[in-house]
Amino acid sequence: MNLSLSNVEAYGKVAVLLGGDSAEREVSLASGHAVLTALLQAGVDAHPFDPSSRSIYELVSEKFDRAFIILHGRGGEDGVLQGALEQLKIPYTGSGVLGSALAMDKIYSKLVWSARDLPTADYRVLDKQTYQSAECEQILKDLGGVVMVKPSNEGSSLGMARAENSPQLARAVQNAFEYDDNVLVETYIDGPEYTVAILDGQALPSIRMTSPNVFYDYDAKYKTDTTQYFCPSGLPLAEEQQLGQLALTAFEALSGSGWGRIDVMRHQNGTFYLLESNTVPGMTTKSLVPKAAKQAGLSFEELVLTILEESLKPHGK
Repeated sequence: MNLSLSNVEAYGKVAVLLGGDSAEREVSLASGHAVLTALLQAGVDAHPFDPSSRSIYELVSEKFDRAFIILHGRGGEDGVLQGALEQLKIPYTGSGVLGSALAMDKIYSKLVWSARDLPTADYRVLDKQTYQSAECEQILKDLGGVVMVKPSNEGSSLGMARAENSPQLARAVQNAFEYDDNVLVETYIDGPEYTVAILDGQALPSIRMTSPNVFYDYDAKYKTDTTQYFCPSGLPLAEEQQLGQLALTAFEALSGSGWGRIDVMRHQNGTFYLLESNTVPGMTTKSLVPKAAKQAGLSFEELVLTILEESLKPHGK
């Protein structure tokens, strides 16, 4: 990884975009302040910028040279902000408009991966306008009897639930519709969950997560101390390389660039199944990308500077 740790002047004045209006605002604030602190400690001229309370045009009037995007969820991770920054001609970190939009939408992610013959669980898409609870019994039958329900455009496991009978599924779908008009229902993969961080075109060491919760949900990610993280994950070298390559292929298939994270489940038969791609992963004290970077020999400061370094390159290069 090509770090320019001593050439912080090249970055100019950096806006750390944090907070926002999405359901993940609090996580974004925590991530953003961690990133801001690391940049300041490295000598970067960095400033917090919350689009929920400031006009994005102030980035121009205040002569910011680039933006470090650490906004999670809608309005920051879905391509909308990326498009605005391109119109303002302000370089930014992470994936471009297309990569951000595809990764944010779990349904379109699965369509792309399926078209590329990449392993992903069987699924059904439910539309709020046409859905009827009477469908639940057939959906469960088609998808193996146990399913995961997910809003299509939400992060941090918000609105997700596991269901194994029709009443549970009906409740889970209605709850997911509170977050999105389109809901993904997919076959439940019974096995360990892994995540692979992507940084500068490379897969970092995988992490295996275990939680006493039903699945790796919002509480397991941010609130409890009972979640265990294993990095290295314990996979044999050949399987670690296989998982890393799968993550890179999945990320690139969605036009991801710069940095991100691919989440997978491993079935009892040994097959890795893709869950989702995150183009602005968490950077809190409990977050996964910093843990993987540490295992790869990168400090948090070096990780943040590597991400920022990518903003010096045209997107897609």
